This record gives sequence, structure tokens and C-alpha cells, in this order.
Amino acid sequence: MGVAKVGDLLAMGRTYSFEFFPPKSDAERARLVQTLLDLQPLDPSFVSVTYRGGPSSRDRTTDLVVSMLRLTKLNPMAHLTCAGHTRLELADILVSLRKAGVENLMALAGDPPTDAALCARSELHHAGQLVELARAVGGFCIGVAAHPKGHPRSPSLPTDRSFLAEKLRLADFAITQFFFEAADYFSLVEDLEVLCVDKPVVPGIMPVTSLSSVPKMAEMGSAVPGWLVERLEAAGQRGGPAAVADAGVAAATELCAQLLEKGAPGLHFYTLNRSEATRRIHAGLGLSRSVAGDDRALG
Repeated sequence: MGVAKVGDLLAMGRTYSFEFFPPKSDAERARLVQTLLDLQPLDPSFVSVTYRGGPSSRDRTTDLVVSMLRLTKLNPMAHLTCAGHTRLELADILVSLRKAGVENLMALAGDPPTDAALCARSELHHAGQLVELARAVGGFCIGVAAHPKGHPRSPSLPTDRSFLAEKLRLADFAITQFFFEAADYFSLVEDLEVLCVDKPVVPGIMPVTSLSSVPKMAEMGSAVPGWLVERLEAAGQRGGPAAVADAGVAAATELCAQLLEKGAPGLHFYTLNRSEATRRIHAGLGLSRSVAGDDRALG
């Protein structure tokens, strides 16, 4: 694939991308290496690397992105959050990423630090401010986050849409939080069109592969709908945990097919540093191994 700006890839056609988080231990590192080996042959348009904030995460994210640039054929996008950093620190991180050859950036506000001292250091508080800083540094293609049902901290859905439209006007594209019903995604896109914003919005996909993950999804701001919980529970009663995973993958594959059929500009898979579910969905959709951005991806 090589290094390419996500905005350019989206202009060419659909993109298919994967998200990873930096490992904290040798065991996590070994699992991520295996996952990368499993998924690289699928020729993703790009991959993104998350950022949890603080000096240690800063180094882990940067190191992983730079390693991908130097040692793999993957096209990495670095995440960066405002939370816990001064403006000068953020500018320094951005300059370092550009010097390393990073072309793509996901600009996020981030969760407020629980540490009072870190919280007090935060000089930027909204993703739009980080987008403006990245534009000042120059050279980045910039993505922002979108929440189909609204950000958990937004006072209302209209307010959330207004904030999203404002930051997306400054950015190049958006990637959504995971969701489970196609109508939620297309409602988001339609709301943005009403606000005269037509930047690409890539749907984020996370299959539910265990019943224990259901409450965690709600904590992350995207509750699993009742019909899907019932489907997973019925599968578990029939065939145990493996059947639950099968049902979750099948539901995610159906969602992806609906999104693509109705014109979504691509798919972004939250892998949790594991490859199996993503590979199964990819195969179930019949996605080709053609050059990313080719719109002939559905078999």
C-alpha cells in the first residue's frame, strides 16, 4: 500500500481499515504482531493506532506508528488527544509525527484525566482546537470522531450534531464510534447534510463476540440493541460461547453489507488487537484484495 493520505483514498473510492491499540506488555506485543501478520494480507487502505494520553501512551503510539511505517506495508494513522497536554506539548508531538513521515492524524478531545494535575495541564478542550493546531503545523490529512447516537457528554443530539459539523468543516473526514443499526449511521449522515457538511463519514464496526462484552459496549457509549442481545443469547443457549461469536460476526457482516449497499464510503474495523472476527467479516463480505480505494471491493 505505502503511505497515502486517507482523504485521497476516500476520493478514489471505498476504504477498508483496521484499528489497533499500542501494547503494554510483551504478551500484548506478541498478540499484536500476530494480528498484524494476519491482517496485512487483506491490504487495508490504512490502519489507525489509538492514544490513551500521557507520556507513556505518547511514546507507545508514536513508536508503533513509526514501526509500521518503516517495517510494514501498512499505511498508519496516529491518534492524538488534547486531554492532559499543553498546547506546546501537542505541537511538539505533531512536529515529531510529521518528521517521522506520518501523513494521517485522528484528532480527538479525549476523556478528561482523572488525575487533577494532568487535567489542569489541558490547554485545549475540543477536537476542533486540535485540528486547528495540526493545520498550523501542516501536512496532515485529519480525521475526527463522530457518534451516531451522539457523544455521551453532549447535552442533546442536535447540540452534538452542531459540534460535529463545526469540527468536520475543519477536518478532512470522520470515523464513527461503533454502532449496530444501519439507520443510526444514515441518520447521522443526513443530519450533517442538512448542516451543509458533506465530508466523508466512515462507519466504525465492532462485532459483539461474547455476552460479557455487552455491558462494556454500553459503558463505551454504544449500547447493544435488545434484538441483538436476544439473538446472541439464543445462540449461546444453542451452542455456547462459540455460537455467540458466530452470531455476533454474522450480525456485523449483515450490518456492513447494508452500509455498503446504501453507499457508505468504507468500513473501519475496531479489532481490539485480534484478527479472527475482522477476517471472518472481510471474507463474508467477499472483499477483494485489490488496491485500497478501488470501488470494486464487493464480490
